[in-house]
Amino acid sequence: FLAGMVLGGRDGALSQVLYVALIAAGLPLDARGLGAAVFAGPTWGYLIGFIPCAFVAGTLVERAGTRVWQRVLAGLAGSVCVFALGFIVLKLNTGLTWDAAFTTGVLNFMPENFAKALVAGALTEGARASLLRLLTPTI
Repeated sequence: FLAGMVLGGRDGALSQVLYVALIAAGLPLDARGLGAAVFAGPTWGYLIGFIPCAFVAGTLVERAGTRVWQRVLAGLAGSVCVFALGFIVLKLNTGLTWDAAFTTGVLNFMPENFAKALVAGALTEGARASLLRLLTPTI
């Protein structure tokens, strides 16, 4: 969600398309350094979920203004995309029950994800404002 929160919905999603494409091309940029091999495992849904996550979080931040709590909620809303796609793919590729897949692939990561959303919500407005200043031409 961080890319979307800083770059905005469209550009954040495009950055994640590039990220996933580079991994698919074999670069070991994923968390475990597997490169394209990550798509042979049960967790590739989480990786694909980064794309709609960045779009959702970024679009909500663009419309929400500068309140920290709104950016935190935007990050959490984007995370729903990652978790939804990820746990469905996890379930379908492992044979886990829906309950087990949800516990393993979502609930176990919720506290960590909430903490990340809090930090991102607190920091992204400054990063976004700085980026916009850098990209705005001056005469």
